[in-house]
Order: sequence, then structure tokens, then C-alpha cells
Amino acid sequence: MERAALRLKPGKERSLLRRHLWLFSGAVDEVVGLPIDGDVVDVLDAKGGFLARGHYQRTGSIRCRALAFRPDEEPEKPAFWEKRISEAVRLRDALGLVRGAETNACRLVHGEGDRLPGLVADWYAGVVVVQFHSLGMFRQQKTIAEALLAALKGVGAEVRAIYAQTEQGIHLRGDEGIREGFLFGKSGPVDILENGLKFRVDFAQGQKTGFFLDQRDNRALLGRYCENRAVCNVFAYTGGFSVYALDGGATSVDSVEISAVAAAALEENVRLNYGDAAAHRVFCQDAFDFFQAAPMRYETIVLDPPAFAKHRESVENALKGYRRINRAAIRNIAPGGILFTFSCSQLVSPELFREAVFSAAAQAGREARILHVLHQGPDHPVNLFHPEGEYLKGLVLEISG
Repeated sequence: MERAALRLKPGKERSLLRRHLWLFSGAVDEVVGLPIDGDVVDVLDAKGGFLARGHYQRTGSIRCRALAFRPDEEPEKPAFWEKRISEAVRLRDALGLVRGAETNACRLVHGEGDRLPGLVADWYAGVVVVQFHSLGMFRQQKTIAEALLAALKGVGAEVRAIYAQTEQGIHLRGDEGIREGFLFGKSGPVDILENGLKFRVDFAQGQKTGFFLDQRDNRALLGRYCENRAVCNVFAYTGGFSVYALDGGATSVDSVEISAVAAAALEENVRLNYGDAAAHRVFCQDAFDFFQAAPMRYETIVLDPPAFAKHRESVENALKGYRRINRAAIRNIAPGGILFTFSCSQLVSPELFREAVFSAAAQAGREARILHVLHQGPDHPVNLFHPEGEYLKGLVLEISG
């Protein structure tokens, strides 16, 4: 059967010629054939020349997510998935993140960063958690699971289970397979190692796939700024930064997390590493309320909030939120203190985020120096042709005055 196609308006082929992976609805002049959501379609220029091939979606602003830019690449065939996924797994294994003695958890497949837009796969010490962010990827779940098993076997990793998660908002028919559940094997919550520290990951109940793997290197850096310091970890989730702060020699660590479920997991992760004797307290409350009556001035503060901007219309409100929370932290921090501050909002550029933090410091009346500019780890690669993939932005500041 002949593949359906999208014919573009004149001049709208430029982004695909630059190998950008998203084709927006406004660029499409004509739909040739009768594709349904998740079908593989060809993308043609105004004269009918081949540009790309990818997953079609009728609704939303992104009409097609490009998987291939050569006509000989065929995403309908298992060999395509085997090649792409094995390349992604080999990279993580080369980084020492799959079978390492100190670290055995990482992102195996990072969507656009691995030229597989709409697919995320995380590795947790033998358990793979797969997220489908498009119907096209969801419809390939069996092929993807088989390719993951083969790729991990190829690097000598033993897989106990593959668990599938489906993003809310993907509209599925009843006959399109499981929505959430095991594609292979079985497993409950799993204990992982990250730089020698222990964490328990509940992939079925936690946010995202259960743990924020993108902050691994930044957590390790935090340890260098915690010795003999009082540390506060705000938006602590399951306590990654808190555990590293204690490992770095902090005299005390206060964790602020509004979710009681996450706070309980946080306390469990502290116990896994330090028993019940750690100098650690949990404040289960809103971060802004916490800073209104913080129990002390801290010498190191971590701000790692959830995405404040999930839609383009919310960017300005997100920037106000970043200014407000950073202003509160900067006012609270002791002279000579260190602030680790982050944004994971893809729609907030590094420049906008830095401007928001600059405004916060100015409004707080404090001097600030940038010591480090931070990003996501190398297992979350950024496709050079798809800069939107650089979603995690961080600054480490020294605050004086």
C-alpha cells in the first residue's frame, strides 16, 4: 500500500532541510492519502520532492515528528528500531551508566536526542521504564520492547522487566494494547546506585519514570559545596540532592517537599544511605510558604522546581515564578552562600532564565557571581539540529552582600 504523504507550502521546507525533527501544522499545504494518527507518512516539498519520514498526528501544533531524512530508512520495519535503539544503548554503556559498579541507572533513549521523537526509556538496574509521548511510538511498543531487549543483551546487561507508561493526552482506542503495564517480565520498586549512593525508585507511582536522572552530574557537583554547611533542598522530590549533600559533609540538611508521598520516599532514601541518624529534616509544605518563615539562614540552597511553563502562553507567569522563588532563596542565604538554581521548562530559554535570576538578585539587594552553568547529563543528549532538547538549565551562584 502506498504511504500517505504531507505536501508542504512553498518555502516551508527549510526547517526539515536543517534536520529539525518537528513539522508544524502551518507548514502543511495538502495531506495526500488518508493517514490516521500514528501512521508513518512521507513529507514532501511543494514540488513533490522527498524531505523526511515520520509519525503523523492530526491534532496539536506538531503535525509530524521526523524519524528519517533518507528515503531508504523505513520506520515500519524492525531493523530500523533495532539500529536506532542499539546505538542509543551503546552510548550509555560507553559512559559506564548501564553496568557500572558505582552507577547502574540512566536514560537509555532520550527522544529527539536519539532521533526517536516521542520515545523515552530509562534504565533502573535491570528494569526499563518506557514512556510513549506520541501515538506513533505507542503503536510500536512491541517492536520497541524487543529492540531494547536485544540492545541490552548486546552489551551484556540482564533485563528483568520492561514497564510501559503512556503520557496523558494520547487518545487510544480500546484495541490498541495496554496503556500502562509490563511489556516484559515483572518487578516492583527497584534500588539503584548513582555514584555509589542508593535510591529506591517506584516507577509505577512516582513522577515521570520515578527518578530525575538528568541531574546526576549536578548532584555530584553539589557535594563539593556542602562540607560543614547548613543545606536546604527545595522542591526536594525523592531527595536526590539531599542525599548528596549529606554525603558531601553537610552539618544539616533540610528538605522541602509539598507532596507527602514524595516526602516519604525522600526519607526512605536518606535511611537507605545513612540509617536513622542523619542530620536531616523534612518540611512537607509549599516552598514559598517555607521561605516566609524559614528556620535559619542556609549556607547552601538548591532550587529544583517542576516545570513552571508547560505551554507557550504560560512563559511570562513562569518567569515571574522563577523571579519570586529565587528572590526568596537569595534573601535567605547567608553571606558567601551557594545557590544551585534550575529550570526544567523547555519553553524558558537559558537567556530568559538567567535574566529572571538576575532580576531576583537585584530585587533582593544581594551581589551574585556565577560559578557554574549547568545542563542535563550526557545520557540526555541534545540533538544539534533540535535545540529545544536543551531543556534543563542551571546556575551555581555565590551570594554576598
